[in-house]
Amino acid sequence: MTKFVAPGIHLLIDFWDAQHLQDIAHIETALRQAAAACGATVLGVHLHSFGEGAGITGVAVLAESHISIHTWPEIDYVALDVFMCGATDPHKAVPVLRDCFEPAKMRITEHLRGATARQ
Repeated sequence: MTKFVAPGIHLLIDFWDAQHLQDIAHIETALRQAAAACGATVLGVHLHSFGEGAGITGVAVLAESHISIHTWPEIDYVALDVFMCGATDPHKAVPVLRDCFEPAKMRITEHLRGATARQ
């Protein structure tokens, strides 16, 4: 039986009709809570606001990789990447992020980074 082994799992998360997309403090808290839920170690968080009425972009750098965010408040949309390796579980970030941003609709795409087939 062939088993696929991947050193990292990368989730692409799309939220539509989301909330709190201009609140930089809320976003930092959300990224830190998501990392903690996954069992990840936050090395630092860097966020940038594009100004009044505009979006925020940034990243939580993790010992196990990263969580990135890009918001478009003008269309109530947020794009998140959760990429982790090791003993962490990036799927545990999803309920935390969903609770923090309250989207009406979401889509999650999973990519197994560096996956190889093993017998």
